[in-house]
Amino acid sequence: MNDNPGSNELSLFLASTAHDMKNSVSVLAGTLEKLLAGASPETEAAYPQMAHMLYQTKRLNDNLIQLLALYKQVGKPDYPFDVQALEIGGFVDQVIASVRVLLDSRGVTLETDVDPALIWHFDEDLVIGVIGHAINNAVHYTLDKIRFAIGVVDGCLEIRVEDNGQGYPQSMLDAGVSAMSGIHSGVNFLTNSTGLGLYFSSEVAKMHKHRERTGAIRLENGGAYGGGCFVLRLP
Repeated sequence: MNDNPGSNELSLFLASTAHDMKNSVSVLAGTLEKLLAGASPETEAAYPQMAHMLYQTKRLNDNLIQLLALYKQVGKPDYPFDVQALEIGGFVDQVIASVRVLLDSRGVTLETDVDPALIWHFDEDLVIGVIGHAINNAVHYTLDKIRFAIGVVDGCLEIRVEDNGQGYPQSMLDAGVSAMSGIHSGVNFLTNSTGLGLYFSSEVAKMHKHRERTGAIRLENGGAYGGGCFVLRLP
């Protein structure tokens, strides 16, 4: 129990501020998406700069969403964890819709390898947040192609986001291992810009449990394209 009312008030104030910031950033991202959807590099001289602005805006929005979700999880244990039976086809459509303009503006092709009729139990909003972050991160590392694949492996749903870049540096691979071990085991939010996203993703994975199995994430190099791979496994 926290005996410091001032600390609770500050926490609530910071969470409220982050929520307001997220709303403003969401409006900015939506405006940029509309501008980019109606333009092209041939008709708009500032197109590359606008595409970069959208990428950075989505990164910021992702971070704010993750902060708020983690605050609710830690500060409010009754935060609704909504696991439902979901059709993978509908889930994939939602993910693609959320990243389509960004991918098009950066000239990145998204290829999918999924069984749309497959059904699995998970929290759709939280997992969309995880995969959206992974795709945004892959945009930074890829040359021009991202693979979004979902299948059942060893009795778990395996969701993969792969790119055809040069692969993750060792520091990123180490951060992925640290994130699964906990926030205090090496993920430094001050020096590793991916730390928050990886920690959020690992916490979402761990929230998914079935019998004696627990969800997990990992980063690796290889995959179908030989680049970086983000892997989310859900029991």
